[in-house]
This record gives sequence, structure tokens and C-alpha cells, in this order.
Amino acid sequence: MSWLRRGTRWLGWRDIAHLLSPLAPFLTTADYIVRHDPTRLEDDLSARDPELIAWLSEAAVALGRLFRLQVHGIGNLPASGPALLVGNHNGGLLPLDGLFTMATVCDHFGAERVLNPLGHDLIQYDRVAHRFAARAGILRAGHASAARALRQDHLVLVYPGSDIETFRPWSERNQVELAGRTGFVALALREGVPIIPVVSVGTHEQWIVLTRGDGLARVLQTGRRLRTKVLPLALALPFGLTFGLFPYVPLPAQTSLAFGRPIAWPELGPAAADDRAIVQRCYHEVVSAMQAILDGLAAERIPFLGQSAARRADVDRLVAAPVDSPPQGRG
Repeated sequence: MSWLRRGTRWLGWRDIAHLLSPLAPFLTTADYIVRHDPTRLEDDLSARDPELIAWLSEAAVALGRLFRLQVHGIGNLPASGPALLVGNHNGGLLPLDGLFTMATVCDHFGAERVLNPLGHDLIQYDRVAHRFAARAGILRAGHASAARALRQDHLVLVYPGSDIETFRPWSERNQVELAGRTGFVALALREGVPIIPVVSVGTHEQWIVLTRGDGLARVLQTGRRLRTKVLPLALALPFGLTFGLFPYVPLPAQTSLAFGRPIAWPELGPAAADDRAIVQRCYHEVVSAMQAILDGLAAERIPFLGQSAARRADVDRLVAAPVDSPPQGRG
């Protein structure tokens, strides 16, 4: 049975057409505004389907060849136990950074190693996306969902920069922008789990963001209505100048993904999560580590084409796990 035919077990052609429709995001957004109901946003950790994850991984590996995907530091991922994977976010409504991370974890450990990415509420409001996301292990972005997953020894993938980072302008594509959102640090401290930086480059070259639209978003109060503080404009295929919350066809920019060394604070207990000074200190430690990795990935990079083999070797050394310090699960 071909990969495409196997996929119809989870997505029929009508579902695929729905997800690819340019109108789908707008209809879902309207539904979210009009009928926002938190009771619709509950997660079901048991809905995850390892067979679907394996199928998605197979697709992502094939897609990764189109983007000449390079992976660094896979040895930093713990084979068992919980960890919080914290990524820099790219690509707007086409989060290939998350897809490639999911596929890399599955390819390395197998589909039984559970990774739960956290996603925006809007996913829950699209009938097809919600059903598919639940079976792919995607949870609602929030501390409660993440904590439940970590307590079951899962890996949890979070992009704290969210809309602020994923819609940052082209000129800032090599900057980590977590927008001062420290909740992930408090979560890691409270649950006693390590943070593993997950840094990508290239995924923000698949389109060209001209402006994030922060000012317009403030005027229209989208933060309150849509849980997004931006209304970006971008150049992207096939429509050219487009509203940034619109689907697009990505440019085939070479993409690299690096897993940094685990960051943990075993000397701090759960109570540290309520100490603002400690949380800020830990936050800056994580951002600095992520920026160092991104600087390494971006050094002498030619946009769309990537780095030389020598520079890629530098990144491997930068994120290499210490031989005598294997990554740990719960701290």
C-alpha cells in the first residue's frame, strides 16, 4: 500500500481539500471569535495514534529531502523520561520546524516515544484539524496540558515566542525572540524537568515577512479576540504580497535543526517557579543558549542555500553532548 493510500486512513480527500482551502483559516477564525467556548479545548492524551505519527514522520523525512534538512545534536534528547523542548518559531501558518522536530524524534526513537507539541486554540476550532491534531499528539498550548504530558514522562515541544517570533520580519530571521514569555521556565522548574533547546534556521526563508503588524493588531484588539498580537504582511508563493495569516507554498530553502545540550537547575526546587528573579535568570540562560546555537547555524550561511560542510561541523561541536553527562529525564 502506497504512502498516499495509507494516509486516507486518517484523512480523506475531502478533509485534505478542506485543510488546503484558502478560506479555511478565515472560517475557523470567525468561528473562534463568535463561539469561543473553553470547554471545547480539553485535551485527550490517549488520542495519540503511533501509526499516524509514523506515517507523518515518513512524509516529513521525504519533505526534508526537498529542504536538504540537516540535523545536529540528536544525542541530546533523552531516550526516556520527560523533557521540555523549547524552540525558536518560524514559518507562520506553515510550521515545518515543528513537523521536522516531530519527525526527527520519531525517526530516532520510534513512534512509541511520545512527543506532544503545543498548538494554538484555533486548531481546536477546525473540525478536521482538531481531529488530526489530537491523533498526532498536539495539545492545547497551556501549562495544564504540558504538565499532564510531562507527568506521563512525555517530551513536550513548546514555542514560547509563538506569533511574535514566527511572524518576525525577514531582517530578524536569525534572532531568537521569545517575547519575554517566561512561563515555560516556571513550568520546567515546577515539574523538575530539563529544557532542551531546539533551534532551526532556513524555515524563515521559505517566505519573506515584511512587517509583523504589531500596531494594527493593537488597534483591532486581536490579542483579546484571537490570542495573537500581530497582523503580518509577507511576500510568498503563489500570491505574492499576502496577509501573513494566509496559507502559502514554501520556497525550498535549505533547513537545519539543532538540539542543544539539556539545561537543568537541579539545585532549585518547585518553589523557584514562583520567584520572579530566578525565573528571569533561567529565562535569559535559555535564550542565550538558543541564540548561540542560532548564531552557529547562521554563520556564513547563504540564504536559501545553507552552510559549508566546515560550518556544519562547527555546529556539531557546539551542541555535542558531554560524554560523561548523558541527558537526564526528571530532575
